[in-house]
Amino acid sequence: MPEGDTVLQTARRLDTALSGRVLTAFDLRVPRFATADLTGSLVLEVTARGKHLLTRFEGGLTLHSHLRMEGAWRVYGPGERPRGGPAHQIRAVLGNSERTAVGYRLPVVELLRTEDEERAVGHLGPDLLGADWDPDTALRNLLADPGRRIADALLDQRNLAGIGNVYMCELCFMARATPWLPVGELAPPVPALLVSTAKQLLEANRDRPMRTTTGATAALARNRSRERLFVYGRAGRPCMRCGTLIRVAERDDLPTYWCPGCQSGPTG
Repeated sequence: MPEGDTVLQTARRLDTALSGRVLTAFDLRVPRFATADLTGSLVLEVTARGKHLLTRFEGGLTLHSHLRMEGAWRVYGPGERPRGGPAHQIRAVLGNSERTAVGYRLPVVELLRTEDEERAVGHLGPDLLGADWDPDTALRNLLADPGRRIADALLDQRNLAGIGNVYMCELCFMARATPWLPVGELAPPVPALLVSTAKQLLEANRDRPMRTTTGATAALARNRSRERLFVYGRAGRPCMRCGTLIRVAERDDLPTYWCPGCQSGPTG
């Protein structure tokens, strides 16, 4: 599940390749929009909203796409052969005289009026990397259902937009709570620290080619190890805080990592 920083970096790459240029190629390989043709249109901008990508064109149209688990956008130069997957996985092609952007395995591809973008992204909570960020609203959203598991509350994009499975696991570790603990059982000021640290982490990684959480969280974790992540992807390796072996379990088809020594709460 891509994180908000990854989606923002994708938006930047697409914006650099497409914005201010006229399309010489436009192909949406999804049944509903297969006949749409914006060849000759000017691309105004590509922007991210949470984990959603919005490509805006002159004339008031927007291409809305979402990566979810398997999707990806790749940008190629003139004469460069697309290599992001077999041709049957291509869902969108946007090209100009200098660059071609190809969307692979995109589960969401839709063309809509720019004025109707809220229909696609209006349900999202405050964007951790967006101009609409509001920590107070994010905190209220997070605590609106006290009986909900922390993991589910953090991953619900209606609460705050941009957290994926990696950050969820890391944030729970920093809070010393298992992902299965009801969010209402977190004692103040831990919920507020979850929100502020989530913002800190995504901001710190928005310009990095390789994500890290261990070097940007001194307020909640004193360990200065060179390891990039505290728990995610480290199953069977010792915790950097207490030495207990990190564990992993499947939670709603997602791998969930935690330290049994440091994190308190239910484990399933």
